[in-house]
Amino acid sequence: MIIVWTICAFVSGALMFSYWLGRLARKNLKTVGDGNPGALNLWKAAGYRLGVAGVLLDFIKGYLIILLAVEVGGMSGYGLIPIALAPIFGHAFSPFLRGKGGKAIAVTFGVWSGLTQFEVSLALAVILAVMLGGMKIINKWKPISSEADGQQVVMGMLLLGVYLYVRDAAAMLLWIWVGNTLLIMFKHRKEIAALLLKKKKEKEGSPL
Repeated sequence: MIIVWTICAFVSGALMFSYWLGRLARKNLKTVGDGNPGALNLWKAAGYRLGVAGVLLDFIKGYLIILLAVEVGGMSGYGLIPIALAPIFGHAFSPFLRGKGGKAIAVTFGVWSGLTQFEVSLALAVILAVMLGGMKIINKWKPISSEADGQQVVMGMLLLGVYLYVRDAAAMLLWIWVGNTLLIMFKHRKEIAALLLKKKKEKEGSPL
């Protein structure tokens, strides 16, 4: 049953609602912004209404399958690890887009909402909101680059691990966090590389 639910969860995550909504609006999200076929680029390409719809659908496909696996399938404990990670990986490497999926942020919120009755997803939202507010103040409310946004998401996931540790979360949740964070880091590897390059240049340019 774990295998069956994992497959169902992967297929659920692989449903690229934002990309398909973009196609209905005659917009190819692969040509917008950073080419990510997710809700943010849908928002940029087709407006906030479709953007919000994309976010909700990406959230639901992560939330609902976890809820069904727990409440209907009776899944629990370590058996939930592959099931919880499957929608996130399905979105990130969707077979419907030949393995080129999105960055899996909205579906991540959905999965954690289903796993923890919204507690951890709310904590992540607060972490990201505080980081965004701080960055806005530092930049004097100027627009933040997509690279900076990606770096904040990665840092937010790392800080979420601290929250889970302090909350003495179950080992199963910590393993899910590890897999989720590694996937988020991989999908934002360009933003991480840009940050490391910037730090290297700053270090080389600083006086001894």
